[in-house]
Amino acid sequence: MNSKLLDHLRQPERLKKIAIWVVSTLLLFFGFYTNLWHVADQNWFDTHQKDTESHIMGRMVKSRQDGFFSAGGLNGWGTAKITDTEWIPPTERTPQYTAYLHNLTFEKFSTYNSQPGGQGMIFSLLDRLIPFSPQVKLQIFYVLTALLSAITLTFIIDWFYEEFGGWAAALVIGSAVLSQWLTVFGKNLWWSLWAFYLPMIVVLYFLKRHRVPENRQHLWFGILIFISMSIKCFINGYEYITTTLIMMITPCIYYAFLDKWSRQQCLKWTLAAGIGTGVAVLLSMLMLCFQIGAVKDGFMDGIEHVIWSFGKRTYASPEDYPPIYAASLEAGTIGVVITYMNGIFFNFNNYISLENTFVQNHLFKIRYYYLIVLFIAVSALLFWRSKKMVAERQRQHIALICTTWFSILAPLSWFIIFKAHSYIHTHMSFLLWQMPFTLFGFAVLGSAVIAWTKKTESKQA
Repeated sequence: MNSKLLDHLRQPERLKKIAIWVVSTLLLFFGFYTNLWHVADQNWFDTHQKDTESHIMGRMVKSRQDGFFSAGGLNGWGTAKITDTEWIPPTERTPQYTAYLHNLTFEKFSTYNSQPGGQGMIFSLLDRLIPFSPQVKLQIFYVLTALLSAITLTFIIDWFYEEFGGWAAALVIGSAVLSQWLTVFGKNLWWSLWAFYLPMIVVLYFLKRHRVPENRQHLWFGILIFISMSIKCFINGYEYITTTLIMMITPCIYYAFLDKWSRQQCLKWTLAAGIGTGVAVLLSMLMLCFQIGAVKDGFMDGIEHVIWSFGKRTYASPEDYPPIYAASLEAGTIGVVITYMNGIFFNFNNYISLENTFVQNHLFKIRYYYLIVLFIAVSALLFWRSKKMVAERQRQHIALICTTWFSILAPLSWFIIFKAHSYIHTHMSFLLWQMPFTLFGFAVLGSAVIAWTKKTESKQA
């Protein structure tokens, strides 16, 4: 078959991939940037996590005033000097936004010491380089963050398309677009959603490209994981770190089942991933300790803060912490997990108004435990149907099912290990179900639809 004919046959596939990329990126971007699809309540969308994002405003003001590495380069809040308030709109969201948008300066600055604050440093650099008003620059930052989040998720969606076809990709796109939690986090400057998914994407595409073991392959795998995890830790620190790590390993589960990895292969990949991750996290923590030391009394203050912060988020003794943390440290783990299973993935009440309370609360609010039950059912259907398919497709479906149920460990790891943090932060940690459990779950649903609607493949084909 000549090259021209091959190019002709590949052309429709290229067009489909381009269409997937364009549709997915645009749908996600406009949802993240403006809540165009009204997935979330508009007031919630406009105000969600503005308190944490205020740290970025504070960092940019501090950098503009005293330099990029002032206060250790850490994010934080400042107390602004305001000499004339008549021209400052009274509707500004917080004093940090007021200070940034109206070129004020700080008298005092209080640092946030639990992450390196890389996102604040980057936005401070962009703030210095972009020659527009603060109001315009802030919108540019939102566009950039929303676009990065949309592109990152589209990389994952494109992988699902190549592995499982159009139906699976379409349902994964739909699940991402309709997720109210992805929507409210998508453009937040503090959270920089894209950074959580970066290590997983690196692993997805590396393993897809390197299906056959080669020399030095594991070394490069470890190096790429080190780079991607270093970026994640630099951008948003150790927020949801266990979820990020398990999400990163999820593709390994898929390819281990698909390609029937030997024990030796599993050990090599695990060691490479573990060493790359360990070095990245260790170096990031050392950097954070030096940053904290720059604003306190030395490196040991940084170590003490890291230990103290870990304890208050997990299972430390309430007697060792202020009374405000007592309830979270004493909370039961099972109760915390049940709370998150009862969370709302999508709310039809945003589109349809009915007076029936039962319908409003139990049918229109699609809760995460509804999805878990749905994914159990379609996993069973796909497994049953795959028995009638050719061996390669059967193995692929089984690999997807196993990977999906492994991926539920990513959110559960945070809910369980960081139980105290999860108990307090029910206004944000439902996001973790999308990292990446619901994405894989909807891919199973799409694959089940394809498997049960197409003609059965012969095992001898």
